[in-house]
Amino acid sequence: MTGKTITKGVTKDIVIVVIGVLIIWLGLRVVFGTENPFYVVSSGSMVPELQVYDVLVVQGNEPFENVQNGDIIVFHRPAGHDRVIVHRVAEIIDDDPKTIRTKGDANPSSIPGTDFPITEDEYIGKVAYVVPQIGYITRILMPPVNYIIIAVIVGIMIFKQISKNKKAKESFLSTKVDTTNETFQNNATDRELTDLPNDNEYAEFGKTQNSDTVNQDERSDSKEKTDD
Repeated sequence: MTGKTITKGVTKDIVIVVIGVLIIWLGLRVVFGTENPFYVVSSGSMVPELQVYDVLVVQGNEPFENVQNGDIIVFHRPAGHDRVIVHRVAEIIDDDPKTIRTKGDANPSSIPGTDFPITEDEYIGKVAYVVPQIGYITRILMPPVNYIIIAVIVGIMIFKQISKNKKAKESFLSTKVDTTNETFQNNATDRELTDLPNDNEYAEFGKTQNSDTVNQDERSDSKEKTDD
């Protein structure tokens, strides 16, 4: 009885884990807009930017029209679509239709049939994140376990990065609001000071008082003289 209970408990845990991983996997596919958002670097053509066994997270929602020189993209090899390549965009060959040429950072030049011509049909997506060296898992473990582990690791890292960016944005907005309030208070103080009478008005007011005092003194002296 105890053995059956343990077996049921283990089976339940495995099912929960599998369902959780599937949810993460499907969620990542939706978020990144591609059937396979993960690719493992298998050659040194992009060294030192990308190392062998780095795992790439590819953003398939990035439109091909927005790709620019210097972007690192993932695409099918034009000659035969038999391999997936990750290289840097080196040149926009044509705009109508958009056609580009790529080159590996470590390669001396672009390779015809591999680096060009790249059109929207070959384009898979733009590299969004690079997770160093966890691609070694693909050598140690067999599918689908290796992909499950990679999906979980990358999913956690991306979630943490998104949370970090969200906190940084909230902190920036909070600082901006505080700065705006301080500026508003300073401007209000400046307006209050501007509304005060300037020195000329005080000077004219002083002159008027002095003039009235002199006139009163003159009238007093004249009266004394008259009385005498």
